[in-house]
Amino acid sequence: MDWTEHLISFYNNLEPPEHLPHGIDWLYPQKDPATFQTATSFFKKFYSDCHPRQILLGINPGRFGAGVTGVNFTAPKQLLEECGIEHHLGKGTELSAEFIYRMIQAFGGADVFYARYFIGSVCPLGFTRDGKNLNYYDDKDLMTSIETFIVHNISQLVSFQTNTHTAFCIGGEKNYRYFNAFNEIHHWFERIIPLPHPRFIMQYRRKTLTHFIDQYLQLLKND
Repeated sequence: MDWTEHLISFYNNLEPPEHLPHGIDWLYPQKDPATFQTATSFFKKFYSDCHPRQILLGINPGRFGAGVTGVNFTAPKQLLEECGIEHHLGKGTELSAEFIYRMIQAFGGADVFYARYFIGSVCPLGFTRDGKNLNYYDDKDLMTSIETFIVHNISQLVSFQTNTHTAFCIGGEKNYRYFNAFNEIHHWFERIIPLPHPRFIMQYRRKTLTHFIDQYLQLLKND
């Protein structure tokens, strides 16, 4: 089994809890066959090998990025223009994807980056409430209902050729706090390095964008 087969199996065998707290819905793009085929094309292009990789984990998919494409931190625009994956998902973009792919370009491009890293999420599926994105940790009842799901899926994700010395957490405050707490119990990684969240950077620190790209590159390449 190579990474592509592992990832296809991973997303095919997600078993999210059926019942979420009132008013909260799953964001589950891989349930759509066309979306899953697009994501599979991405996996086949960049992950058809068994080389060890380090993992970066964001929070959970959002409506305009992975919620559309099934590929973490990758909106339709980046999927086509940066990854060369043809699709029929439109031309939309989103701020986090824009930052991540500027960073990937600075790293050396998608082929070079994805040969060394996989970007996932602490919770592999997303959430919406009142038509808006919801983070897994923003509702206590939600967190309680999905904790077992999160733990199981991180365990499954890291069971393949994953470098367990270091993981990177995209989202340096709450996401890091929860991910690190889970890791202290389950011991998936020897250490977790927090990275500032791309949306925060693009919304509030865009004037110093180069600084944050350099920060990402330094932490990734120096580990």
